Amino acid sequence: MDTIIIKIIGMKDAACIPTIANVMQDLPPIGAIEISLERAEARVEHGRLIEVDDIPRAIEDAGYRAAC
Repeated sequence: MDTIIIKIIGMKDAACIPTIANVMQDLPPIGAIEISLERAEARVEHGRLIEVDDIPRAIEDAGYRAAC
């Protein structure tokens, strides 16, 4: 698995974390997900079969701004 770090803008509190994690887990093949409210970022393990741009796009579809 490869790892990507995604900056996330718009997380206001810890309640945002499960929402973001859920949208990423719906993408195959996603491995471990670590989301930091303090750093405003997510560290995501992903397989090579996914288009990396699909990960921030899914976060944006959930109402946040995201960038690799």
